[in-house]
Amino acid sequence: MEFLKFDVTDDQSGVRIDRFLSENTEELSRSYLQKLIKEQKVLVNSIPAKSSYKVQANDLVTVEMPQVTEPDILPEDIPLDILYEDEDILVVNKPKGMVVHPSAGHYTGTLVNAVMYHCRDHLSGINGILRPGIVHRIDKDTTGALLVCKTDHAHKILAEQLKEHSIKRRYRAIVSGVLKEDQGTIDAPVGRHPVDRKKMAVNYKNGKEAVTHYQVLERFSNATYIECRLETGRTHQIRVHMTSIGHPLLGDEVYGSGKNPYHLQGQALHAMVLGFVHPTSGEYMEFTAPLPEYFLKLLDKLRK
Repeated sequence: MEFLKFDVTDDQSGVRIDRFLSENTEELSRSYLQKLIKEQKVLVNSIPAKSSYKVQANDLVTVEMPQVTEPDILPEDIPLDILYEDEDILVVNKPKGMVVHPSAGHYTGTLVNAVMYHCRDHLSGINGILRPGIVHRIDKDTTGALLVCKTDHAHKILAEQLKEHSIKRRYRAIVSGVLKEDQGTIDAPVGRHPVDRKKMAVNYKNGKEAVTHYQVLERFSNATYIECRLETGRTHQIRVHMTSIGHPLLGDEVYGSGKNPYHLQGQALHAMVLGFVHPTSGEYMEFTAPLPEYFLKLLDKLRK
C-alpha cells in the first residue's frame, strides 16, 4: 500500500481539502480525489477528512493510494525517424505532438508504444513497464533528438552521464521579444509553481538547481532565434527560464501570453544536438536532428 503525505504550509491554509490535494498531486484528478475522500482514504492528522474540510497550517494530510494494476502497454506500428541504432541504443527524432511515455489518459500513440514495436523485446526495463528504455524525455510539443536504451547496462551508464551533466544537449528555440545581449546564462532553481501545481516555475524555496546558457542566432522585429545549452535537465527548464527573463517561447500555451499569431501547435523548441559517450565502446558520439518543417517555415515568416 502506498501513502502520500503532505504538510500544509501557512500560505495553503484555508484551502478546501480536495483543492489542496489536486494542487499537490499532478497525476490525480479532482474527482478521483473526492472519491478517495468519500472512501475515507484521506486522513488529516490521522482522522478521516470530510470533503468540506479546509486545511490549516501544520496539518499532516495522508492519502492512502489503492493498489493500481499497471495497464498493458502495447507495441504499435508507428513510424519512427531513426537517427542512429545499434545493439545498445536508439536515437530518434521525435515529432511534434507525440507524448514520450504512457501516463493516465495517454496509453497509446506514445513514443514508447512505437519503440516497443520497433525493438520487440530489446528495451531496458529499469524504468518499469510505462517507461521502458526511456532515460530522458522531451515535452509533447518539443521536437528532436531523444535517446532510448535497449539494455539495462546502457541505461545505467547513460543515466549516470545525465546525472553528472556530461551529456551534450543543444536546443533551438524562438522566443518572443528581442533579446538585447548576444548571450547569457540563467542560473535559477526550477520547481513546482507554488499556486498552479501543473506548472513549473523559478522556485528559490523548493526548486532544484537549473542552469541554461543561451546565444542569439538571429533577431527579428518582435522575436529572437536562439540556441540553448543545458547544464541541467529540469522539467520545462528552457520554457520556464526564458519566461522568467520576459521572453517566453513562441507558441507556448502554458508559459506564454496566450496569444498565438503564428498558429503554432505548442512551443517553438527543438532538441537539435545530442552528444554522449557510448555505453559499450566508450567513444563520444554526437547526433543532429534537422530542424522540423514548421520551424523552418516560422523562421521564413519572421525574416519576411
